[in-house]
Amino acid sequence: MNPVASNSGAHILVVDDDEDILRLLSIRLRARGFRVSTAASAEEALARIAVDPPRALVSDVRLPGRDGLALFEELRSTAATLPVILLTAHGTIPDAVDATSRGVFGYLTKPFDSQLLLEKIDQALQLSAPSGAEGSVDPLAAGGQSGEWLTGVIFRSSRMAELMAEARMVAASDASVLIRGESGTGKEVLARAIHRASPRARGPFVAINCSAIPEPLLESELFGHVKGAFTGAGNTRGGLFQAANRGTLFLDEIGDMPPALQVKLLRVLQERVVRPVGATQAEPVDVRLLSATHRDLDAAIVTGQFREDLYYRLDVVSLTLPKLEERREDIPLLAAHFVQQLAARYGKAIHGFAPDALEALATAAWPGNVRQLCNVVEQSCALTATPLIPLALVKRALRLPVIEALSYAEAKQRFERNYLVQLLKLTEGNVADAARIADRNRTEFYRLLQKYDLTPGMFRSNVDPAPD
Repeated sequence: MNPVASNSGAHILVVDDDEDILRLLSIRLRARGFRVSTAASAEEALARIAVDPPRALVSDVRLPGRDGLALFEELRSTAATLPVILLTAHGTIPDAVDATSRGVFGYLTKPFDSQLLLEKIDQALQLSAPSGAEGSVDPLAAGGQSGEWLTGVIFRSSRMAELMAEARMVAASDASVLIRGESGTGKEVLARAIHRASPRARGPFVAINCSAIPEPLLESELFGHVKGAFTGAGNTRGGLFQAANRGTLFLDEIGDMPPALQVKLLRVLQERVVRPVGATQAEPVDVRLLSATHRDLDAAIVTGQFREDLYYRLDVVSLTLPKLEERREDIPLLAAHFVQQLAARYGKAIHGFAPDALEALATAAWPGNVRQLCNVVEQSCALTATPLIPLALVKRALRLPVIEALSYAEAKQRFERNYLVQLLKLTEGNVADAARIADRNRTEFYRLLQKYDLTPGMFRSNVDPAPD
């Protein structure tokens, strides 16, 4: 899609106290098809944002009164989804660079190239999820094979790259693999990747969670049963071993398998045959076994809860998935990947997270690992009404308290401006009515409006807020 065409008509707010700069930028941006509003101060910009929120803001750093950096700081808490591009003279470059590290979308030095500014605005409006989110890393596509086996495995961390390189090598063999890792780290995702990279990729991949099925039914699920084998067995039915023939069977939470079934599983692995419940004859099966657990199987062996001989059959090769907090550099990629999936599911135009929201994700505690991250992203996507998910929704999904510490002066200033905006909206710019509601005389009310660069005309119907 052409970004220029898709962003045509987008509202851009330009803030500068130089009228010539405002006029020049307005002409160039309107020529590109944008709708442009202008402001000569930070206060006026905040007023315009309250009345008619833009999709991107371009501001000079040096402004009368509150400067562009202070404007950005307030927007971080009041309009976190708004991309901000700063225009800076050489003397303020260090400040602009620092602001970029805190979430400013970008900055340009004066005199700036108009085409570069237009490109930066297009990027801000697109706010596309990072490319390469599918994690296709060329060194892992060994033997001339494409990286399709890595579909759904999202990473850029060296820790995960090393693990996937090991998985790629193990996949070429038929060895049993035991995948270790905490709940929610993605053990089944890794198992599917190993299957796709193996010679059995054209065969079935069958997964079962051993802890999710009651013990009396688990044997029948795994090995099948014949008609009349037990009450309710009205027909002969094959089990998951037969369903996975010539493919891969993944036994999740193998540590929760009952001891009696551990004996039967060991016999299957030793003899490569399965005997359905109630049958007298065994059936040959050709299955590659992958298993996973979050439990400490060594401790389970000591306490007699897990058979040592079965353990060595399963643990021919062991792969351990790191906790999410051990691969934090992958969090932005994972979050972007989940947003892309969920935005399509919910039919919303969601492009990602506001910078401070993404920072909160990257620094949060993740006891539930990748599964918890996915749940947080899904809740945020379900509730957001903006293209960028704000910090407040992330904190809500993380169940963190949303507290903003303001000085008394800042809180008073914010309340006054918001109060005036609401009054003028209510009265559609009628100052007499607004002053009467506020119980203030008109002269005092006009002084308040002037203090916050508010003009009654901004609130009247059919008035273009952008000056010519």
